[in-house]
Amino acid sequence: MLLWVRWRALVCLLVPALVGTVTTATAAPRPVAPAAGAATTAMPPTTTASTAASAAAAARWGDRRLDEVAFLTTHNAFTNYEDSRWSSVNQSESVRAQLDNGVRGLSLDTHWYERSTWLCIISFGSDCYPSDVYLCHGDCKTFAGATYALPRQTFHGTMQTVVDFLAAHPQEVVTVFLEDYVGADQLQASLGRVGGLQNMLFRADEWGVREHGWPKVADLVTSGKRLLIFSDRSDREHLGVMYDKSWTVSNYWSLGDLGNDLSCVTRWADVPLDRQEPGFRRLFTMSHHRNVPTVLTAALDNGAKLRNRIADQCRSATGGRDPNFVSVDFHRLSDGSGHTPASVVAELNARP
Repeated sequence: MLLWVRWRALVCLLVPALVGTVTTATAAPRPVAPAAGAATTAMPPTTTASTAASAAAAARWGDRRLDEVAFLTTHNAFTNYEDSRWSSVNQSESVRAQLDNGVRGLSLDTHWYERSTWLCIISFGSDCYPSDVYLCHGDCKTFAGATYALPRQTFHGTMQTVVDFLAAHPQEVVTVFLEDYVGADQLQASLGRVGGLQNMLFRADEWGVREHGWPKVADLVTSGKRLLIFSDRSDREHLGVMYDKSWTVSNYWSLGDLGNDLSCVTRWADVPLDRQEPGFRRLFTMSHHRNVPTVLTAALDNGAKLRNRIADQCRSATGGRDPNFVSVDFHRLSDGSGHTPASVVAELNARP
């Protein structure tokens, strides 16, 4: 009896305490959203990040427009030893490694490959790829390792690499130049498979470049429109892919077999390098490579010869302007002069 009385007393003491605890937890006030128009003490994170990005872009690029800066560019960026099994290459590194090492312009060759049952059979299943837009250096079926390589490199896969790089580096701008052998609908379908591309794609028509000139690089960074695509085909401007002959001037691409043709002459007879247009200045793409790329010839060409050619030949041929895109093979090689393609581009960007 005494034990039962003690248990009853203990229960009487615990129940109010437990009820009070539950009531207190239930009745705890919830955060109240500020009334409309109420002042806040902190900026939203997105606004803070945007402000910081704008400040960083302004500090890096100042007021320079796109046609007033230079970018290191790789010729046939997709033919390299890392992305696929090429036997003859223009670059040593993968496309992603090129971007990580300072390249900001990539030239790519797009071709349509129709799935081949025959190739699938004779390759014992190693070349059973679907019909798609691929990066080939000529016909996508002729010579494995030379005109195409295995694994086959899809255009949309390489463009995804570019977009992913830009997403990870919000201060960078990348330009892609297409030697384009596919239909506009095929290119559109391939680009449509690249996640995040449309949010980054710069469209010259929407920015009114013809009327107002090229935007400041800092404005491109702030807006997020940091990917430019050019093509040598004119029927895809509606895709946001600019026809290079309408927007750029370009020199003839080859230094010759011996690398001794240093003249800077136009690639297109009807578009001179010093072309002038009211209120608009074309971007200047400068090619500096030989007919057949080798590491030895690239090392000879990529140092003082490149720097002197810009100063002595191309600058005068274009009416006193510097190239916006400097395209080379094996971009990390040089002649030991102390000048490299990257340092030449940095020197151009340091000029007033």
